[in-house]
Amino acid sequence: MKNLLILLAVVIANFSIEAQVKTPESSPKTKINQAVGLTDIEIVYSRPSARGRAVFGNLVPFGKLWRTGANENSTISFSDDVIIDGKTLKKGKYALYTVPNIQSWEIIFYKTTDNWGTPQEFNEANVALRTTVKEEALSKPMETFTIGLSRLDTDFAYLEIYWENSYAALKFEVPTQKKAIESIDKVLSGATGADYFSSAQFYYLANLDINKARTYIDRALELTPSKPFYYLRLKSLIQAKQGDKKGAIETAKLSLAASEAAGNQDYVKMNKDSMAEWSK
Repeated sequence: MKNLLILLAVVIANFSIEAQVKTPESSPKTKINQAVGLTDIEIVYSRPSARGRAVFGNLVPFGKLWRTGANENSTISFSDDVIIDGKTLKKGKYALYTVPNIQSWEIIFYKTTDNWGTPQEFNEANVALRTTVKEEALSKPMETFTIGLSRLDTDFAYLEIYWENSYAALKFEVPTQKKAIESIDKVLSGATGADYFSSAQFYYLANLDINKARTYIDRALELTPSKPFYYLRLKSLIQAKQGDKKGAIETAKLSLAASEAAGNQDYVKMNKDSMAEWSK
C-alpha cells in the first residue's frame, strides 16, 4: 500500500508538471542584433499591439515619460561610444525611455535597466543622454509597436520607433573610421598582401588619404606574386583618383588580361568601361 501511494504521488507530480498552462504573451519580447560599421548594437523590447485602442494621447499620454514598449525596460546596448546630436553616449547598456508629443519626441538613454516600466523615482543623474527628434505621421497605421535600425551606413544608422500613426527616428554615429584605422595600423606591422589590399580598399571606399591607399595597394602587389586581377583593378581606380589616368589605363590593361584569364566577365567589363572613360 505504501509503495502504491508513492507511485501515485510521483504520477500526480509528473502530471502537474506536464499540465502547466502555456499561453502566448500579449506583448511578445523580441531582440535585434545589428552591426553598424564595426559597432555592435543590441535592442531588447516587448511589443504591444493597439487592438482597437487609441494609442498616443490616450493609452500613452502626451508629455509624460513612457517605457517605450511594454513590461520590463526596453534596452539598447552599444559596443562603442556613439555620437548623438553632437553629444557622446558612452558604450554600454541603457533603458530606452521616451516622452511622446504631437510634433516631437524626447528620447532618453537611462543608466539603470532593471526597472519594470518607468522608474519609481526618476533620477536625472541616471540620464546618460537626452535629445529631441521630430515626430512624423505614418501614411499607414502600425498595429504593433516596433523599434528598428535602418538607413545603415558604415558610419551611422537611425534608431526608428513606429506605432499607431507616429514615427520618430534618431540618427547615431559610430566610430568606424577610427577603429578601422587603428586596426590597420596595428596589423600592418606584420601584414600579408591581403591585409594591405583590405586596407587600401577601405581607404579608397571611405574617401580617406588616397596616397596612403596607393602605398597600401602597391605593397599588396609586392607581397602577392600572383597579382590578382581585383588587386590590379583597385590599383587602377586609386591611380585614376590620384589624377594619373595614363597609369590607371596601363594597370587596367593588366587587370583586364588577368580577369580574362580567370574567366571573370564582370571584371572584364569593368576594366573595359574604365579604360574607355579614362581615355576620353
